[in-house]
Amino acid sequence: MSTPTGSARVTLYTRPGCHLCDAAREVVASVCDDLGESFEEVDITTDDELEDRFGEDIPVTFVDGRQHDFWRVDETRLRTALGA
Repeated sequence: MSTPTGSARVTLYTRPGCHLCDAAREVVASVCDDLGESFEEVDITTDDELEDRFGEDIPVTFVDGRQHDFWRVDETRLRTALGA
C-alpha cells in the first residue's frame, strides 16, 4: 500500500482525470500556501488497496492522519482543521 511520507499535515488522495480532484488540489494548495503548510498527493490508481478503500469517494483529504473531507474540500473547514 502506498502511504504518505508523514512530512506533510495534509494528504490528498486523487486519481488522474478527476475534475473534483483538480478542484480539491487548488483549494488545498492555496490554503497550505497561505498557512505555510505542505501537502502531499497520492494517486490511488497506483495501489489496489487504496483503490478498494477509496473507490469513487475521491478526492479524499486527510489532516494530521485523520480523514477530513471527500469529494469537495471546503476552504474554511480546512483552514480551521489546520488551526488558522
